[in-house]
Amino acid sequence: MELLYGLARNALLPPLHFGIRWTVDGAQRIPVRGPAILASNHISYLDPLVLAYVADRRHRKVRFLAKAELFDKRGLGSALRAIHQIPVERGKRGAAGSLTHAVDALERGECVTVFPEGTISLDLEPMVGKSGTARLAAASGVPVTPIGLWGTQRILFKGRKPRWRGGVAETVVIGDPVRVGPGENVYVATDRIMAAICACVARARELYPQRPRLGDDGWWVRPPETARVRSARSRAA
Repeated sequence: MELLYGLARNALLPPLHFGIRWTVDGAQRIPVRGPAILASNHISYLDPLVLAYVADRRHRKVRFLAKAELFDKRGLGSALRAIHQIPVERGKRGAAGSLTHAVDALERGECVTVFPEGTISLDLEPMVGKSGTARLAAASGVPVTPIGLWGTQRILFKGRKPRWRGGVAETVVIGDPVRVGPGENVYVATDRIMAAICACVARARELYPQRPRLGDDGWWVRPPETARVRSARSRAA
């Protein structure tokens, strides 16, 4: 598995090194060893590779929790299973098994990466978080490291034609860890995690070095202050 992960890393990550104008703030908050949970907003199909790239700079391999439908896709599913990524059966009985596999990975000292929103945000704003990340943190005792991404939507966004071009900026902000107690309400904890992610997204937008050019309609631009928490507490009812 490690050999296959290395092959995938060498094939997929180098283009990100040379083709993107990076700003990474707070990278030291990603632990270089031991269990870690990285939790990020989700605005592009490119986001998993960006998180893998940032983690790789800290010499960490990542294990993603990814929706189970991806594992059914020809070719992609085989690749994800080969490098031991973790399928999530959303809204089904198998969801508990996904949590168990993730806890097992953390107990082995691995770096588990999640998108608490569960899917790409079509309006680019942080969505309501799902409770799985808080449940994972509570079950494992591992704090959540919040991450805000900004810029990937310009390259590979859902419903828009891919537009890879050199020099596009990508800003990544890593925040202080969020701990979840074993008895804490998971919806309250989910809001705390998403609040930390929102703060990172807002900061990433502030730091983003590029603005729309002539002929660019600026569809991808959002102000920092609109990165606000959409509460998950109503789901507790």
